[in-house]
Amino acid sequence: MRKRRLVAWVAAPLAVGLFASACGGGGGAEAGDGIVSVNHTEPENPLVPSNTTETGGGNVLKAMFTGLVDYDEKTTEPYNAVAESIDTTDNKVFKIKLKPGWTFHDGTPVTSNSFVKAWNYAAYGPNGQSATSFFEHIQGYKDVNPGGEDGEGPPPTTKEMSGLKVVDELNFEVTLDAPFATFPVMLGYTAFSPLPESFYADPKAFEEKPVGNGPFKWDSRQPNAFIKLVKYDQYAGKNKPQINGIEFRIYNELETAYQDLVSGNLDFVDQLPPSAMVGDKWKTDLQERGESKPILSNNALQVPLYDPKYQDPKVRQALSMAIDRKQITSTVFQNTYEPATGWVVADAIPGYQPGGCGEFCEFNPEKAKQLLTEANFQGPITITSNSDGGHKEWIEAICGQFKNNLGVDCVFNPVPTFSEFLKMHKENAHNGPFRFGWLGDYPAAETFLGKVYRTGASSNYMRYDSPEFNEAMNRADQAPTEEEANKLYLEAEKILAKDMPSIPLWNQKASVGWSERLEGATVTFDRNLNFETVKLKS
Repeated sequence: MRKRRLVAWVAAPLAVGLFASACGGGGGAEAGDGIVSVNHTEPENPLVPSNTTETGGGNVLKAMFTGLVDYDEKTTEPYNAVAESIDTTDNKVFKIKLKPGWTFHDGTPVTSNSFVKAWNYAAYGPNGQSATSFFEHIQGYKDVNPGGEDGEGPPPTTKEMSGLKVVDELNFEVTLDAPFATFPVMLGYTAFSPLPESFYADPKAFEEKPVGNGPFKWDSRQPNAFIKLVKYDQYAGKNKPQINGIEFRIYNELETAYQDLVSGNLDFVDQLPPSAMVGDKWKTDLQERGESKPILSNNALQVPLYDPKYQDPKVRQALSMAIDRKQITSTVFQNTYEPATGWVVADAIPGYQPGGCGEFCEFNPEKAKQLLTEANFQGPITITSNSDGGHKEWIEAICGQFKNNLGVDCVFNPVPTFSEFLKMHKENAHNGPFRFGWLGDYPAAETFLGKVYRTGASSNYMRYDSPEFNEAMNRADQAPTEEEANKLYLEAEKILAKDMPSIPLWNQKASVGWSERLEGATVTFDRNLNFETVKLKS
């Protein structure tokens, strides 16, 4: 998700809104076509699993690919999908056996080489894949990618990781650099998807028309308007699609998508806008066709540590303590979000304890003002976010609290689109805190910490660099059990509280709505409509 899975919407999702009723061949979905329409955002990159770490492309690929494992919708526990078994005795060497009968959408078989070759491609530095860091635990990763995420450093000495070994068509072996109990949980993330041979024969053709092994296959696309998928009749997974296809409609405004839903021109919205939450207006608009469900998602303000104004941790701690999270989640979000007490969505991780942020996530304007004075911070503060995701209300609320509680000026700097916002991250172009939405790629504490705060991590837009935190994460990764790992991840999280590279805000829920056409609509832990189980009313 991931990791990663950056999200464009206000309390969670994507960037939506534009041609809605016009895209995909006119009007809303028709009763007899069997196609379900959902709000969406334009993908940032070409649709290759290892080069997609944001929701715009990730949600499409999730419908097109199935990995070694998938996750139970209710418990978030992983279960074997393409894998028949994943065995280990030491959390370092994993023997993986595939189920027979899986095929790609072009009819070719899914084999052990389909995974091994795809993982090597993803990890190889010169290929420039955005999800390359997900493979860093595999033995030999540093040989194929010595430059890490930023691509700097010496060239690779080989193209294949020594830790991957094909045994036969249905068996392969993975050796990690060190024990990592969370590794099997990761394997349902899209970056670990298999690839068909046609990808390597013509990558550009694949980008235009991706070929997966999942429940839905590629149909068509109109950039900035829609992406259409149709069901794959030979899908070998346990849940055969009950619908004929999906239309991902690109919107520029969440409110526009919601109005299309209310008028019957859209089937599903993965985030209700703030206007619909006031007084539970959505219950009247949709006749209670919706729900609010905890998911693996949270919001924060990342702080650019490359800006001299924000290099003192006291400044960042002060800003955090000046925010009344309870007031904003109550007034802006109508209690559909919960104030964050740390960087991990603890309630969604079995056995993980909340509160990693400690006192710095508690509202204390007096202490905040004292810290800001000690740091000699003068302001002003500029908070940047994409303007196509419904963030204006809560950012202006935070600015108001900074003005009232700290006596410093604060303004909202809206950037027109999510893609432009992401470009600012890459160019170190921020001059103040900026919105960071995170959707967990898999149900583990590690995805909220390692993929964002390790030195050089793909979503470390703050440019946080802490050897102490990195070492704490290494200890947690190498714990013999997930239970012991969670205790150590909590210790790593406390280092973040000391350094405060970002400011946790709130944990999100999937507040979603659907049309009268849908039956059995449910939401996955990563805020997707469950396309494999949803039905259309006859």
